[in-house]
This record gives sequence, C-alpha cells and structure tokens, in this order.
Amino acid sequence: MRIACVDVGLKRIGLSLCLDRKIVFPQNAIIRKNRKQASRDLQAFLYEWEIDTLIVGLPRGSYTQDEMERRIKHFISLLNLEGIEVIYQNEEYSSIEAQEITKGVFRHRRDGKIDSIASKIILERWLSENSL
Repeated sequence: MRIACVDVGLKRIGLSLCLDRKIVFPQNAIIRKNRKQASRDLQAFLYEWEIDTLIVGLPRGSYTQDEMERRIKHFISLLNLEGIEVIYQNEEYSSIEAQEITKGVFRHRRDGKIDSIASKIILERWLSENSL
C-alpha cells in the first residue's frame, strides 16, 4: 500500500510518503503559485508514486477551522482521485511540532521543509491510529 499525506496551505503544500506502513519520508513541498499549478503538481506526484491512499491534514480547534477546511476540501476536489482513497486527518499542532523538532537543525525558510515535516507528522499519527 502506497500512502501519501498532504498538508495543504495557502502558499505551500507539504508532502510525505509511506511505502510500507512503517517509515514515513518527507518529500519536497509544492510551492503554490496558483490552484491550477498546485493541483497539477500534486496530481503528478500521486501518479508518479502510484498512491493508493491520500491522507489530507485538516485543522481542528482553530478559529479559522471552518474556512480552511472548506478551502482544503475544495482544493482536493480539483484532483482526479479515481482509485485513490481520501482520508481526512486532524493536523492540530503539526506545524508547531515540526518547527520544534527542527529547531537548530536548519534555518526555517519559506521553502516548504517545515510543511513537509508537518505532513510527515500527520501521516505518522494516522499510521499509529490505524496500525494493522
């Protein structure tokens, strides 16, 4: 089973990948120029890795939760996900956790590394909740 996870943001989309239900690898983030480009890039990633399941991080417990959930679900609806199961997973505090664990490891830039590590955290949470 090939599982990918996305942490969809307004400027960057963090990506991670798991090929064996055990080890999760962060991937290069997609830098969003516009929705069309970002959805095309994500579609290519899913196709390239032959993804079976897509985990999508959704914010919970924030004051902008409803608006972000609407935007994320709309973005995901732009994709051709035929044959790919989509599962929404709570992403609460994943970005903060990603910043904490990388503090001092590399400079925090707007290159998407934090977003992809947040995606890795979201996927690891899902795997731990849904282990066989």
